[in-house]
Amino acid sequence: MEITFGTVTLVVLVVALVFVFKTINVVPQQHAWVVERLGKYHATLAPGLNIVVPFIDRIAYKHSLKEIPLDVPPQVCITKDNTQLQVDGILYFQVTDAMRASYGSSNYIAAITQLAQTTLRSVIGRMELDKTFEERDHINLTVVNAIDESAANWGVKVLRYEIKDLTPPAEILHAMQAQITAERGKRALIAASEGRKQEQINIATGEREASIARSEGEKQAAINRAQGEASAIVAIADATAAALREVGAAIEQPGGEQAMNLKVAEQYVDAFRALAKTNNSLIVPANLGDMSSLIATAMQVVKTQAPDAARVVRTPT
Repeated sequence: MEITFGTVTLVVLVVALVFVFKTINVVPQQHAWVVERLGKYHATLAPGLNIVVPFIDRIAYKHSLKEIPLDVPPQVCITKDNTQLQVDGILYFQVTDAMRASYGSSNYIAAITQLAQTTLRSVIGRMELDKTFEERDHINLTVVNAIDESAANWGVKVLRYEIKDLTPPAEILHAMQAQITAERGKRALIAASEGRKQEQINIATGEREASIARSEGEKQAAINRAQGEASAIVAIADATAAALREVGAAIEQPGGEQAMNLKVAEQYVDAFRALAKTNNSLIVPANLGDMSSLIATAMQVVKTQAPDAARVVRTPT
């Protein structure tokens, strides 16, 4: 069989193309490729254009350096108070060392998943049921720290773990619902009693303030009445003093004493007339016939008492 020149050329061209394709490798961004030379680790190809030796070097592993979410299968955990609790979570990790991820574990994803489940069971087993709902952040942090310590040998960095769901048994759910209802009823009763207490306090405070206000008003009214009465007494005294001074001055004038005698006599007669009208018995003085001596006596009293009364009224208290 004769081999033509064109056939040889075609074969050489195909071999050259295969050689080129085997030599040139383009690694995408956020990826790392592990190269083995003659079955042994040789290098890790970074993103971009890379040259390898055909038929001697081979791309053994390809890893993504992006953050990877890993859904951890749900599992049943036993709490410290012997309650079954179904836990469902998700784990976020990232390959940081392509060589370790290739040779540190045969399957680092399965290893991380199993380690997350066992660590979660251990953490839940040290907590009571009520605490598991309150301490989610603590559970997540504990799982991450435990896995990350072991995953470092696999070239993997565990970023975070999040619990998606915590599902206790149906009877526990009913008991928790009843407890919540009772707690809310208790809070409602406490709030109502606090409201009544505050209402009574407000009423008592209002009554006390009203009583104080009334007493203050009565006190001020009494003060005002006393001051009014005192002012009236002073005014009357001033008027009396002024009248007495006027009477005294009038007596000293020419004809004043005779006018005063006449006035006293008139008042004397008027007084006996009033007694005669109002009483069945008539009071008659022993010296009724000696009217002049009676008037003289009255005038003497007026003269002696008028200056003293004026002085008493004007004396400061």
